[in-house]
Amino acid sequence: MDIRPIFSALRRHKTAATLIVLEIALSCAILSNAVFLIHTRLQLMDRPTGLAETELVRIQLADPGTNDSAAARTREDLVALRALPGVRNAAAVNFLPLGSAGRSLDVRRTPGESALFESSYYAGDRQLIDAMGLNLIAGRHFTPDEFVDWEALSAPNSKLAIPSVIISHSMAKELFPGQDPLGKSFYAWGDTPITIVGIVEHLVQPHGANGPASYTYAMLMPVEGAFRNYLLRVSDPAQRAQVLERAVDTLMRIDPNRTIVRQETLEEMRDSYYRTDVEMAWLLAIVCMALLVITALGIVGLASFWVQQRTKQIGVRRALGATRGHILRYFQTENFLLATIGIVIGMMLAYGINLALMERYELARLPAIYLPVGAIALWLLGQASVLGPARRAAAVPPAVATRSV
Repeated sequence: MDIRPIFSALRRHKTAATLIVLEIALSCAILSNAVFLIHTRLQLMDRPTGLAETELVRIQLADPGTNDSAAARTREDLVALRALPGVRNAAAVNFLPLGSAGRSLDVRRTPGESALFESSYYAGDRQLIDAMGLNLIAGRHFTPDEFVDWEALSAPNSKLAIPSVIISHSMAKELFPGQDPLGKSFYAWGDTPITIVGIVEHLVQPHGANGPASYTYAMLMPVEGAFRNYLLRVSDPAQRAQVLERAVDTLMRIDPNRTIVRQETLEEMRDSYYRTDVEMAWLLAIVCMALLVITALGIVGLASFWVQQRTKQIGVRRALGATRGHILRYFQTENFLLATIGIVIGMMLAYGINLALMERYELARLPAIYLPVGAIALWLLGQASVLGPARRAAAVPPAVATRSV
C-alpha cells in the first residue's frame, strides 16, 4: 500500500495525530516499567528461605526476660513441646526468616580490615538446624561442647567467644571464593576468630534491609538462650493447625501469665511479610489496565472522528474502485504508523523513567525484553481498537458518501 496519502492526511491533522502519538508513547513507557516492577515483585515473593516452610509453625512470646529463671523456663518449654504428638523438632531461636526483624554483623577475614559484607545470624540450640529443615551440604553439626549461653556471651565485658558457625553456601563463596571454607576462620564477633564447621545449601536473612546482594548471607551460631521464638517442625504438614493449638495450650499450662504475641505457620509469615509487595503488584496491574483502556478509547475516538471527517474522501475512493478491504487497510496502516512512532518515543522514555527509578529507589536496569513486549501489546491494542471505526468507514456506500458533500 502507498503510504504517501496517509502521511498527507496526517499532516492536515497534526494536533490529533500528535496527541495520539504522545498517548501511545506515555503508555509504552509506563507499561514497560510497570510490568517490569510487577515481575520484580513476583520474583521477590518467590524467593526461597531454605527452610522447610510447609512443615513449620512459629510461636512468638513477649520478652521472656534475661534471668536464670527465664532460661530454665525455656528449657522446660522445649522439653514439653518436643514431647507433643506430631512435633518432629522444636527449638528456641532469636529470629526467623520472613520475620522482618533481625541483627547483622560485619564480616571480616582479618581483624583490622574493612567489613566485606554484613551477615545476619541465627542463635539457637542443638535442634535448630533440624527444626528449620536446612540442608547441610558440607561439614558437620555443632557438638555439645561448642554451645555457649546467650546471656553470658552478650554481657558487658564478656570474654566468651563464638567458637564455630555454620554458614550459607552463598556466604561461603563470597567469603572464600574458589576455596574450601571448612576449617577456615573469619571475624564477626569481637577479635576472636570464628571457625566454619558446616555449610547449608540455602539460608536467607530475616529481613531484606541489607539489600538483594547480601540477602542470602546468613550464619547459625551455637548459642542457647531464652529467645522469643519457638519454632516447631511437624511430622505432617496437614496437622500444623492442630499441633500449633496443642503447643499454645501446653505453653499456657506451664506459665498461665505469659503473653503469646503471635502463633502462625511459616506460610502465613510469608504472606504477611510480602503483603505490601502483593498490594503494589495489584496496584501496578490496575494502572496497566487503566492505561490500556484509556489508550484504546483514545484510538477509537480519533479513528471515529477521522472517519466522520473523511466521508467525502472515502466516497471518492470507493467511486474510483477502492474496495472495502482497501479502506480497512488504510485506517489500520495509518494507526500502525502512529503507534510505531509513539512506541519508538515510548521506548526512549521508558529507559529515562527506569534510570530515574534506579537512581532514587535502587531498582535494577530495565531488561530490553520488556520493550518489544510492550511494543507488541500496543500494536495489537491499536489494531484491535481501530478495527471498529475502520469497518464502519469501509461499509459506507459510494453513493451515500458522495451525497454527503
